[in-house]
Amino acid sequence: MRRDSIFYKIFQQSPTLLFDLLAIPPENASAYRFDSVAVKEPKFEIDGVFLPPDSEAPGIIYFCEVQFQKDDRLYERLFGEAFLYFYRQRERYSDWQAVIVYPSRSIEQSDTHPYRALLNSDQVHRVYLNELGEIRQLPIGIALMVLTILKEKQTPEEARYLLARVQSEVPEQKTSRAIIDTIATILFYKFTNLTRREVEAMLGMQLQETRVYREAKEEGRQQEAVNLLLRQLSRRCGNLSDELTQRLSNLPLSVLEDLSEALLDFSSLDDLLAWLEAH
Repeated sequence: MRRDSIFYKIFQQSPTLLFDLLAIPPENASAYRFDSVAVKEPKFEIDGVFLPPDSEAPGIIYFCEVQFQKDDRLYERLFGEAFLYFYRQRERYSDWQAVIVYPSRSIEQSDTHPYRALLNSDQVHRVYLNELGEIRQLPIGIALMVLTILKEKQTPEEARYLLARVQSEVPEQKTSRAIIDTIATILFYKFTNLTRREVEAMLGMQLQETRVYREAKEEGRQQEAVNLLLRQLSRRCGNLSDELTQRLSNLPLSVLEDLSEALLDFSSLDDLLAWLEAH
């Protein structure tokens, strides 16, 4: 399960949830939108950015990173990209902040010393989901995020509990629907092997076949295809580098299917690289 995908779907549905994690959220939190931004030279894209509403007065931009795997160059990349983007867009924003969401402290970058001033400032917020408290004692928005790290056996019961809370605590229909959709999104991503009816039975309610559901199932099928392909290629071509593995993981499902047939004719790593270059 790619938890960063879950969080980005959650933030797209309900951008204000990020600010539930902050002690001092912006006054206009409800007007923010979640998006990605690009820098042309050098070319790169920042996926998790919360943009303030367009207005005459420059607002604060929030950079968000959801990190569920160890990356000992995370802060180098995050701060480097954030500073460069802020420099290029200085006239648009008055300030910047960064929020990094971890499942636990053990996933954080090991060597944080070069960034101690930033990490200990009020501009950078590190959130460890397993330290936020008991899920049933948390505000609904934060509880949704904690739901993503629960063990699969515990998830259905807590998801049903949150659904009951929503129905009793959130009278506004649009907000209630958004939260229910978020809970469903989390379960679709955590249980991609289940059908919609099986997820409905797990939650005890009927769900519409939403775009989020279709995307979750599609991503589940793609991940299965990637895993199978990597096993096959390792047998035929030997060990694959991390860079090549990442490149293969990012291929569309249709290309993965074509490659799964083509690899039957491969005899070396050069055959794979030549095929990728041609396609």
